[in-house]
Amino acid sequence: MVKEEAEIYALKVTSWLISNQDLLCVFMSSTGVSEATIKSDFQDGVFLASVLDFLLLDENWVFAACDAMQLEPEAMQSARLLLPGGGRVNWT
Repeated sequence: MVKEEAEIYALKVTSWLISNQDLLCVFMSSTGVSEATIKSDFQDGVFLASVLDFLLLDENWVFAACDAMQLEPEAMQSARLLLPGGGRVNWT
């Protein structure tokens, strides 16, 4: 996967999140993101990364999004690594 593919993947997942009103409310309340921010930052790499970070908190969310969008669940982590702030952390 390359950066452009990661962005497309994240855009698809973000579209799914926006269509899932219950989970969107959880996302908005836990991140402090407003509807205005979602509309203005929809294609911003940092915002897309935050959506993937949020969904990666619960494997059920990952599987639900991927099933609905016909995406590979394993690719979500790969996509996240290619978006802003996704570098691997070395603790040593």
